[in-house]
Amino acid sequence: MRISVTRAGGFAGIERRASVDTAARPDAAAWHALAEQALADGPRTPPSAVPDGFTYTIAVDGRTVRCADPALTDAQRELVSRVLGEGA
Repeated sequence: MRISVTRAGGFAGIERRASVDTAARPDAAAWHALAEQALADGPRTPPSAVPDGFTYTIAVDGRTVRCADPALTDAQRELVSRVLGEGA
């Protein structure tokens, strides 16, 4: 499973991207469960961002969810944090 996150916006307006490929990871099952929950929690309408807030695009194997601060769910926030922290 390939999980990609793009973070855009914020005060400086800088975009950051990262991806994680879970194929060879020993913790792949945990990544899969977290990604599935983050996708399931996705908004049904486009997110409305706050001034200087971040917007996120989470893509998992061809499925995409867009979300924004402060309306991220716990699963989305954890997935974004992990991918941006560990991804390349």
